[in-house]
Amino acid sequence: MDLPFSQACENNKAVILEVLQRYFADVDYVLEVGSGTGQHAVFFAEHLPHLYWQAADQQDYLEGINRWLDWAERDNLLPPLPLDVNQEWPVSTAPAIFSANTVHIMSWQEVERFFSGINKVLEVGGIFCLYGPFNYDGKFTSESNANFEQLLKNRNPLSGIRDFEAVQGLAEQAGLVLLDDLAMPANNRCLVWKKQ
Repeated sequence: MDLPFSQACENNKAVILEVLQRYFADVDYVLEVGSGTGQHAVFFAEHLPHLYWQAADQQDYLEGINRWLDWAERDNLLPPLPLDVNQEWPVSTAPAIFSANTVHIMSWQEVERFFSGINKVLEVGGIFCLYGPFNYDGKFTSESNANFEQLLKNRNPLSGIRDFEAVQGLAEQAGLVLLDDLAMPANNRCLVWKKQ
């Protein structure tokens, strides 16, 4: 079967799962924003069988996600939804939202719209989990992240590794309280918020 593949997804899925097993233990539905290949959706749905996993991404990615979902044949994987942070979201409410390796791909304006969407959709008491690289106090946490930033900027000057403090500011505006900031392999972090 010809399935789209991301090595980064393979590398980080197990460590992310440990976080999700803790914070999504009492959740019955998760909206994943930026599902990419669909690998995370399949892996997390398999290991979190108590919940329904809703993949979502821009239209161009849906065919590849569907191939993974068809291959997995799991009842708790919902058909992927088209979601563009610049437009109205296809879901009106969710008890949990997950996103990995997205905010450094978006422009800052899109990151702002992303958090605005979370503010509208995430239920009170709901959990938002965001995985990826972040800067702290305006500084890179590693040389590899500095090199990665250069790659990002070469592809799209509006993208880039975001400052944790700026992202936390958007989270606070969206009514989110930080529960955890966890170190992950390859100089990534997993940030977990709860909607107040």
